[in-house]
Amino acid sequence: MSLEATLIPGDGIGPEIVAATTQALAALGAPFVWDVQHAGISGIAAHGSPLPNETLDSIRRTKLALKGPLTTPVGGGFKSVNVALRQEFNLFANIRPARSLMPGGRFENIDIVLVRENLEGFYAALEHYIPVADDPQAIAMSAGFNSRAECRRIITYAFDYALANGRRRVTIVHKANILKILTGLFLQVGRDVAQEYAGRVEMDERIVDACAMQLVMNPWQFDVIVTTNLFGDILSDLLAGLVGGLGLAPGANIGENAAIFEAVHGSAPDIAGQGVANPLAVIGAAAMMLDHTGYPDLAARFRESVRLTLCVDYIRTRDLGGTATTEEFTKALLRRIEA
Repeated sequence: MSLEATLIPGDGIGPEIVAATTQALAALGAPFVWDVQHAGISGIAAHGSPLPNETLDSIRRTKLALKGPLTTPVGGGFKSVNVALRQEFNLFANIRPARSLMPGGRFENIDIVLVRENLEGFYAALEHYIPVADDPQAIAMSAGFNSRAECRRIITYAFDYALANGRRRVTIVHKANILKILTGLFLQVGRDVAQEYAGRVEMDERIVDACAMQLVMNPWQFDVIVTTNLFGDILSDLLAGLVGGLGLAPGANIGENAAIFEAVHGSAPDIAGQGVANPLAVIGAAAMMLDHTGYPDLAARFRESVRLTLCVDYIRTRDLGGTATTEEFTKALLRRIEA
């Protein structure tokens, strides 16, 4: 059975690592049939917009997308393309797993999933300047907001995710000691939701700065973390650092009517076209996409092929301490998939 999905190769190293991923998915026998679209810099080149209507129409139709990293042009009043996509399709949950893929790093056996609220908080970008005297930009103001409804939706999602995936604990991360209203509401709703899962999923809570320290000192105490938009963005990069960097960090943006899967990292224009980029973040996102669409066996086979390539064949790109090019890594992965 085929499944149509939107494919956005992206900018910088995006086309290289997305091509590696689609080759691997084809070898795996994944069901996806791609509708290739543009966004970011390539969207401007193709359609005069970083987020063309053609791309939006494709995702509205398929309700499913895999995308490479995008570059939002500096200046010109362009909004972040990633933020715009999340808001356009009401992708309220950002799922960022951090799992150890290789032994020998600073930390072993990491397996943490961060669930980030994706639409509110300070990333709603309600910003303005306040003029003082002859300086029109004397004071910069930004207003964040959290709604009770959205707090409940994301925290409930985190507890349901824990139940569905055999996870034991959800940690609610906040800054309610200082931002007493903005994140105090998030904590209050979290405590209420946790009571509905009592006896099935444990709950604990952390202030965000303490959480950051404890993730470095003893990451194994964490299982599922749920937090607000800005805190989630920061902590997910910290989590990526525990397992080898952003080159290994996949992400999923989940809504009630659409889902977009992506690499967490940026477009890395400094190495674009050199054939040295690590495709594992997009590959990991594609595995999440297989899980999401009801193909867990293919997802498990995909992940096992990655593990064998890294840990048995020792084929690794240079950011992971190896010497393989993107093409060499992809060929090695294809051999494992097809074995």
